[in-house]
Amino acid sequence: TSSRINTTGKFTFKYGRVDVRAALPRGQGIWPAIWMLGENIETVGWPKCGEIDIMEMIGGSGRENTVHGTIHWDNAGSHANYGGNTILESGDFSDEFHVFSIVWDSEAITWYLDDKQYHVVDIIPSGLSEFHEDYHFLINMAVGGNWPGNPDNTTNFPQFFIVDYIRVFQED
Repeated sequence: TSSRINTTGKFTFKYGRVDVRAALPRGQGIWPAIWMLGENIETVGWPKCGEIDIMEMIGGSGRENTVHGTIHWDNAGSHANYGGNTILESGDFSDEFHVFSIVWDSEAITWYLDDKQYHVVDIIPSGLSEFHEDYHFLINMAVGGNWPGNPDNTTNFPQFFIVDYIRVFQED
């Protein structure tokens, strides 16, 4: 089954650094994610609220060595997104803990894996105003979905998405 932790109405964040130390699950159809949505989602909807994906890993087909960092926003009434990824030199993300981070300020969002930068996006253009608002956190492990597909007979259960810590360093 899928599960989610959501800080809507409990904790919001704007600008600073987020570090999440985690060991990820593996297997076809397994989709762990650490992400954020604009706190105003209830009034403006998605994607106008904006979405910052700190980390997503798509299980199966040997993809457990790759994580993605992406933003989603509204572009004149249409969904837009821009992302990057990084690949481990050896092994996969279930082998040991890794630190997934973003540094977010009024000019850019930068993604890191174990303190090594792998993606950056400029959020200065006026069409990216979603990324200058308060966001809440979501940590979830989806089982199945459009991107990873469904689990199959190669997927072993149970799977574990182990989060050691989440550290937030917020600017004043």
